[in-house]
Amino acid sequence: MEPLDRITQHPGVMGGKPCIRGMRVTVGTIVSQIGSGQSIEQVLAHYPYLEREDILQAIRYAAWRSEEREVNLASA
Repeated sequence: MEPLDRITQHPGVMGGKPCIRGMRVTVGTIVSQIGSGQSIEQVLAHYPYLEREDILQAIRYAAWRSEEREVNLASA
């Protein structure tokens, strides 16, 4: 996996949640927007100080973290 050098985590920023480059934009916020159907371009329009690679790394980070935990899903 490529390094996730744009994902930062500091106790004093957003309660220690993973953020984009130390800003007050959490990985969860970005991934949630992508998951709700927004395109990368739409997210970038909402957050003009972010870069495309920020979004891509947020998605990679979330995918990596999902492999680390068992998530209970509703059964069909």
